[in-house]
Amino acid sequence: MNAAGKAARPAVVRGQRPPAEHALRLPPLTLYIHVPWCIRKCPYCDFNSHKAGGALPEQRYVEALLADLATEATAVQGRCLQSIFIGGGTPSLLSSEAYVQLFSGIKRQFSLTDADFEAMEVTMEANPGTVEQARFDGFRAAGVNRLSLGIQSFNDTSLKALGRVHDGQQAALAVGIARQAGFERINLDLMHGLPGQTEQQALADLQQALAFETGHLSWYQLTIEPNTLFWSQQPELPDEEVLWAIRQQGTALLQSQDFEQYEVSAWGRPGAPCRHNLNYWQFGDFIGIGAGAHGKITQAASGQIERRWKKRQPDGYLAALDLCRAGEQQAFVAGERRLNAAELPLEFMMNALRLSEGVPADLYQARTGLSLKALQPVLAQARHQGLLADDRTQLRATGQGLLFLNQLLELFCPEPDH
Repeated sequence: MNAAGKAARPAVVRGQRPPAEHALRLPPLTLYIHVPWCIRKCPYCDFNSHKAGGALPEQRYVEALLADLATEATAVQGRCLQSIFIGGGTPSLLSSEAYVQLFSGIKRQFSLTDADFEAMEVTMEANPGTVEQARFDGFRAAGVNRLSLGIQSFNDTSLKALGRVHDGQQAALAVGIARQAGFERINLDLMHGLPGQTEQQALADLQQALAFETGHLSWYQLTIEPNTLFWSQQPELPDEEVLWAIRQQGTALLQSQDFEQYEVSAWGRPGAPCRHNLNYWQFGDFIGIGAGAHGKITQAASGQIERRWKKRQPDGYLAALDLCRAGEQQAFVAGERRLNAAELPLEFMMNALRLSEGVPADLYQARTGLSLKALQPVLAQARHQGLLADDRTQLRATGQGLLFLNQLLELFCPEPDH
């Protein structure tokens, strides 16, 4: 059956956690920090971002982040921190002084030297509309060593349609400012399939991005998500024929410049992949702090995998600081749950199969504690449909599987309870 068809899928074996000799190994640990404020909310954005009204309470927010981190650190004592990613929102709205204080607290919490910290990948998302040379100089001096610039497009008409606060000239200027501040690792975040966008306009955006020689691009199609302005007031988007042409010609252009698509929406030259994001896709552990941040932690004693998320509204998150100081350990937590054995196949595959090269087959057991043997009927079905590569040493989607990734992942969904 071809990838566009439907077929009955074999049931994912629920099973119990395997015996001790198959226990998982603790994966790498990273830290995600969420800054929830933006200058204004973009109509396509479904992230936890909120329009900043006046001066930001950055001192209190940093104190809340460090208190949040201290409560999380009890579950990861003795483990090394591999990388940090600061997302949003617009993290570059906070001052460099705020990041100096925040990073100092992180170093104390994990017993990191300045050299240890500088050796880590520390990424910050930044909006070109908030770029100033002095601010970027300060971010680099504080310890940020990788930038992800939310360009989206260099075309002023497209940027206006997206509700962005910057124009094409500011986008180009931001790259130069980042380089002058000493950033050697820069990602440009670029979208295609924008309202009213032609094939030529999309490729012109990509060519301009490539001209900056940053070595890493996030290049992906705009999708209309629920709970956004575009969902209720949908713009006119390019038709499927134009979208396919953009994807095909853009891929050829990137490959001609030695860029490899190492993940569904990420392209990089050799040595350029984002190490922090690779940990997500390889089902690693990560602490999440900040308003609405999510985390995933493997318990050292039991091997149980737990997901936890924080209070979403900035005011509620900030109010939790006083509760935490009064001794409430779960003050910042909005919810948490432990993953059961039936959920783990999908949880693992929805990350690992985003990678073009996939992951070694034995990583499934190392990260979940479950034997891959129980999934053989499902894997066989996926290979039969042409969605999974016929490779017993590697779990890897085929080119067709990457195009129809949702259909591939459906095979790993747990059977509903009756």
